[in-house]
Amino acid sequence: MSRSGARSRLPREGRDRPPFPGSSSLASLLPGPAGAEPGALAARPPRQGLSMDASKKVDLKIIIIGALGVGKTSLLHQYVHKTFYEDYRTTLGASILTKVLAVDNSPLKLQIWDTGGQERFRSMVSTFYKGSDGCVLAFDVTDRESFEALDNWRDDFLEKVISREQDFPMVVLGNKIDLCDRQVPEETASAWCKEKDIPYFEVSAKNNINVAEAFETLAKQALSRYKGIFESYLTDSIKLTPNDKPKKSCC
Repeated sequence: MSRSGARSRLPREGRDRPPFPGSSSLASLLPGPAGAEPGALAARPPRQGLSMDASKKVDLKIIIIGALGVGKTSLLHQYVHKTFYEDYRTTLGASILTKVLAVDNSPLKLQIWDTGGQERFRSMVSTFYKGSDGCVLAFDVTDRESFEALDNWRDDFLEKVISREQDFPMVVLGNKIDLCDRQVPEETASAWCKEKDIPYFEVSAKNNINVAEAFETLAKQALSRYKGIFESYLTDSIKLTPNDKPKKSCC
């Protein structure tokens, strides 16, 4: 397809400026020819000997979800590019940014999926949940409805991830604490998170407050889960089945 052909398929508001650096288009997120789910193998440990190589880079899929306008894209670009823009176009479906870092001396490559919060994209966004290693739940402290929607976002995510773990690696971000017209008290958000045993961070994408801390906390959780899956995989691989036991030879 020619470049002009691709551009003509974009919504009008998407023609005025190019995508943000480092992001992937929605077309790149669709299943391949074999019909595999995007990121479906993200949590599957590689087959590499009998121990995990601490120097080998681990790829983890992180997804950020929440209502429309809570600042998901702003948070992501602040964390990855250390930049903040006053005006973002609405995310259509999903886009991807990557971040390379080290956690506990382990090199990580985070593949962070930025998802649209519009209700009309809800069914599409949920198809991107599978294969996730961690989840960021975001809301706007100046928008009470965005906070009250967290239950639905969390439940929808846990219903669709393959593992269905109630203690799945997750953090909650209360964004826009730099604004004065706050509607969600910190105590209210903290109590909701404490009840569900989820770390909570008061953040500002604009002023870069607690953004890196929040993502790195989630990265540690996701890496710990990954290592647990890897160790379980190795243990299961070396277990002997009844048929594997050596047979006694007769005299």
